[in-house]
Amino acid sequence: MSQPSILIVEDEPIIADDIALTLEDYGYVVHGIAASVPEALAAIRTSVPQMALVDINLEGERTGIELGSLLNKKHHIPFMYITSHFDDETIQQVKATQPLAYLIKPFENRDLKINLELAFSKHKKQTFTPNKLFVKIKNQLMAIEPGQITHVEAIDNYAFVYTATEKFMVSHTLKSIEEKLAPSGIVRVHKSYLVNLEHISSIFDGYIMLNSVQIPLGKAYKQSFFDCIVTL
Repeated sequence: MSQPSILIVEDEPIIADDIALTLEDYGYVVHGIAASVPEALAAIRTSVPQMALVDINLEGERTGIELGSLLNKKHHIPFMYITSHFDDETIQQVKATQPLAYLIKPFENRDLKINLELAFSKHKKQTFTPNKLFVKIKNQLMAIEPGQITHVEAIDNYAFVYTATEKFMVSHTLKSIEEKLAPSGIVRVHKSYLVNLEHISSIFDGYIMLNSVQIPLGKAYKQSFFDCIVTL
């Protein structure tokens, strides 16, 4: 059986190298070392690690907490923080990103091992990837594969779910649909829209094209959207 791969996101080279050696000593595979949020996202696009260790203070303007939010909501990669920060404000921000563990520096190698084992165990119990969405049509529930969905549009507390050929009205909020379908690559791009990344044909001038369908790209969602796609 292959050993779990772990991405280290740490901007202090000596600390990062020490963690890498420790992980290898315990039998883990080091997926890579990143010093900033962009470097971490680039590493994830190359191949997906099974866990990430994330420092909060990183190179550049973007923090480890922002990365943690992306790992949780967009990339669905389990992670734990390794940081010297434990003030109340930081703890509140961290809690919102739902890490599997929070390890305070400096820590003993054994503490890292124990927290990793607990994190992997916790993640295994939590893992569930929805594979179908059920919509009510007259007196029956029809199953729709997430891959068939092109986009979802919010209308008050309801939503329209679109496929290439059909449109279904469901009595759920866009937020609840987003939470269910996010593991399938269907992401929020506007306060009123979700899109399936697999169905995007082009992006231009603030809009996402799904063949002939034009979806606005909201400013508040622009950065997280581009973090989910690969550009060359």
